[in-house]
Amino acid sequence: MKLSELSGLLGLATHQSQGRFDVEVSGAYASDLLSDVMGFAKEKNVWITCQTHENIVAVAKLRNLAAIILVNSHKPDEATLRLAREENVIIFSTSESAFAISGKLFNLLAKQNH
Repeated sequence: MKLSELSGLLGLATHQSQGRFDVEVSGAYASDLLSDVMGFAKEKNVWITCQTHENIVAVAKLRNLAAIILVNSHKPDEATLRLAREENVIIFSTSESAFAISGKLFNLLAKQNH
């Protein structure tokens, strides 16, 4: 499923839109521990986190992630947005919990694969 379709179906707010919305999302990874994401997230995954600092952009770029979803109504600060624009890393947010958005993502991606 393309990132543009996924974000629409999940009703995500877009904070940084410079990047590829046509990328096929390969899955999702939920973690707030940067080293965990660096070690285990897969290319083109959507990363679900409550972290908002600049380092999330570096990790997303390093792992070639499709996008970052900030949960629990967290919003990126200006420094994070500036770096995300420079690196073409898309950042979304939702008021939902990591648990809820993970479940919705799982269901959407599982339907696509069947």
